[in-house]
Amino acid sequence: MNEPNSFSMLPEPLLSKLNELNISSPTKVQEKVIPQIIEGKNIIFQSETGTGKTFAYLLPILKKIMELPVPSNASDIFVKAVIAAPTFELASQINQSVKSISGIKTALFLGGAPIKRQLEILKEKPEIVIGTESRLVELIRLKKLKIARIMFAVFDEADRLVKKEMKSETLALMSEIPSGAQIIACTATIDKDTKKFFSDFETEILPEEDVLKRSISHWAIYAEYRDKIDTLRKFLTAENPEKALVFTSRADQVENICSKLKYKKIDCMALHAKADKVQRKAAIDRFRSGKAKILITSDLSARGLDIQNITHVIQMDLPQDRDFFIHRAGRTARAGKTGINVVSETNTR
Repeated sequence: MNEPNSFSMLPEPLLSKLNELNISSPTKVQEKVIPQIIEGKNIIFQSETGTGKTFAYLLPILKKIMELPVPSNASDIFVKAVIAAPTFELASQINQSVKSISGIKTALFLGGAPIKRQLEILKEKPEIVIGTESRLVELIRLKKLKIARIMFAVFDEADRLVKKEMKSETLALMSEIPSGAQIIACTATIDKDTKKFFSDFETEILPEEDVLKRSISHWAIYAEYRDKIDTLRKFLTAENPEKALVFTSRADQVENICSKLKYKKIDCMALHAKADKVQRKAAIDRFRSGKAKILITSDLSARGLDIQNITHVIQMDLPQDRDFFIHRAGRTARAGKTGINVVSETNTR
């Protein structure tokens, strides 16, 4: 007989969907956090990359929404949850996660996308709204996104949302949240700024599972700076990875690396902030499906990008921020698998 766990608190339709995804038992963070969210606590929780944070908050939120009385008419349908994410990629991924386990209607609102179309989507009565914090604030201030009755507000990758360049918009969004809403935040790394911003909340820090040490092999490749891209080409040719994610700190180098690899007949895609939404989605979709085995990106995608079966992460440089190294490396060895993290070091000898 199976021991009771946090999944035993979920309704049968959710359990059935999880079973279809071959998920039969909760991860450590899901076991710890799901009951607290069901209890109604305002919480910020920290858990390493690849440990299941998204489902840790989505499952109890969906449970509570599914248990509400079915509205008798369309006018009784309202937005019940707002989920803020720092990037287009993460917001899109959360949206797909909801759709994978629930038929509850969602809406995705991203900065840079035509606002007219997004206003039309709101007329379709979504119950869960997911987006970048700047666009969510804009729609709320236009009085198009009505959140007076929301039950949940979620801040995913909370440490990124409170960084200098995003903090004002995150504060603005927080100020709009009604007093009765339950607030949930999660991140892989809680720093002092994040602690201060969410100081009134219950804090749950899961013990480190040493994913970076236990599940990931770390390699270093030495090359002169001018030879780095050619060394990358040789490595990819020799290693022939099933799926490789290549990071560079310099966004302007993404296209350069990609074009030089393509010139040498290596099929790859580029992903960076300056690309438009359609190009970014196409790059991720091709990489996710396996049609392209190599994705070159800036640190834009280190945050929260969850693509299965990435066998290799290749860091063309070391980021100044230690947390970015962790987020980069954590794109491999997800869901209990193993992976390889390769750092391209400049040869100073």
